[in-house]
Amino acid sequence: MEQSKDANKAASKAASKAELASLLDVQQELIEEFSFFDDWADKYQHVIDQGKRLVSLSDSERVDANLLHGCVSQVWMISDVMEDRGERRLRFRADSDSLLVRGLIALLLRVYNDRPPSKILDCHPDFLKAIGLHEYLSPSRSNGLAALVAYIFKVAHAAL
Repeated sequence: MEQSKDANKAASKAASKAELASLLDVQQELIEEFSFFDDWADKYQHVIDQGKRLVSLSDSERVDANLLHGCVSQVWMISDVMEDRGERRLRFRADSDSLLVRGLIALLLRVYNDRPPSKILDCHPDFLKAIGLHEYLSPSRSNGLAALVAYIFKVAHAAL
């Protein structure tokens, strides 16, 4: 019986490390993806293209209760805590009236959507700096991006 408990703990620890590695892998994929572009205009267009793939929220979800404050553009974010094989995971859905912001949301969701709260908190969005977004976003867009990240981390902390 004791060996079974130890095996379960070891398996859980291995799965936890794999989940964190997965988040870091997605960040690395994004860094590599953006490294193919030579100038900011191409990177900017790629961000917008990512946003075009984001599933829009319905009108009934685009309400003040889901509105994220701190962004110049309107941003609606919805989070749900899901149970998956006994593990809590966060699922995010979001939308914006700005194509650029939709793209920024899409990038963040590629990293953080459908992840355990503890792994979200262990994995800061270092890829944003590595792909050079901070150099080209206006101060108001940078503040909005920080508000998006803060929301994701706030929800993750509350879901622990």
